[in-house]
Amino acid sequence: MAVYIGEVAKKTGLSVKAIRFYEEKDLIIAPKRKGVYRVYTPEHIEVLKLISEAKDLGVTLSELKGVIKYHNGSANWTEINAFLVVVKQRLENELQAISEKIAKLDICIGSINSCQKTA
Repeated sequence: MAVYIGEVAKKTGLSVKAIRFYEEKDLIIAPKRKGVYRVYTPEHIEVLKLISEAKDLGVTLSELKGVIKYHNGSANWTEINAFLVVVKQRLENELQAISEKIAKLDICIGSINSCQKTA
């Protein structure tokens, strides 16, 4: 069954314009054509979902461009997985840093509240 760009947009939550943009940037392999229509594969859809989700996590298109590589028409999911592990670690580090800042704020707030009670 042929999957055209409108259906891909529905399945991925991306706009047609965004899908074409990702094609232009070589983040996805240009789909084969059936007449004048692009025909997308499940692989296209999975990579587009990955791009959408990664962007939501703060990953840049430049970073994605460096990691989404193709071999014989298929994305290198092993390399993508390794990259996602790095992104997860980066987010965990950010979470730790934020937790430390919150702890410092709690100390400041506690100090201020103590001063107000003794005043």
